[in-house]
Amino acid sequence: MAHLFQVGAGSGGMPVLDAVARDERVTRVTLIEPDVFREHNVPRHVFGRNAVGRLKAELAAEWLLERRADLEINALAWDLLDVSRKNEVEELVAACDLRVCAADNEPAKFHFDALFRAAGKPWTLGEVLSGGIGGFVHRFVPGGPCYGCVASHLRREVTEGPAGPVPDYSAPGGPVEEARVPAPKAAIAAVAGLHAVVTLGLLEDDDPGFTSLLLTLRRVPGVFDEPFRPYRFRVPRLDGCLVCGDQAAGGAEVDLDVALDQAFARLGDA
Repeated sequence: MAHLFQVGAGSGGMPVLDAVARDERVTRVTLIEPDVFREHNVPRHVFGRNAVGRLKAELAAEWLLERRADLEINALAWDLLDVSRKNEVEELVAACDLRVCAADNEPAKFHFDALFRAAGKPWTLGEVLSGGIGGFVHRFVPGGPCYGCVASHLRREVTEGPAGPVPDYSAPGGPVEEARVPAPKAAIAAVAGLHAVVTLGLLEDDDPGFTSLLLTLRRVPGVFDEPFRPYRFRVPRLDGCLVCGDQAAGGAEVDLDVALDQAFARLGDA
């Protein structure tokens, strides 16, 4: 019986949580989501306007129990980056079987990645591109590229368009230009469905043959030539990555916070 650990129950995270938790092999869910459901969330979320003002963690727990009364659910309104919760989060990480990151900010994605690389466990991440033109599903495994390697590689190889500053995703804590064009609910649901399928594949330890799957949903001149076309990427680890490179990692026994502090220190020297 599987224990799902997920961070994030937003417009993209809830469809993934809903789909994965409906699988009968999943008997336990731990969710970390600190946010409150707000009016601007309504158009793209599964929750309705009557949920505004309530914690997303509580709403998610109720949603799941309405569909599977047998689920054991631990919904926590925590911030993943809260240092006071460090030991508790690491205990939860050690006990889970499926790991889903549905966070919508870079620091949380880097931290999630670091937690599970330290624990030696695979995890998945879904990302909808700005405007809903497509989306990625990433599958991370022990010894493979980290989130910084994958995001940096795919930004270089896939994303094109008007000239502008490109964030360095291999540098945790570096400046990141957030997307401001919201994706429609239909695009979010399409990527979330793929994310759920890839996540459940971890139960069979299936290798889908890719590190990252890109599905285009619209034709965008200079970016995607065709709509509804999948692209599969085997992304290598980046030489000299500040996150997972040999000097950054320092071995599996190095404390997570120490490893990240060392990476930040090298950024200051760059």
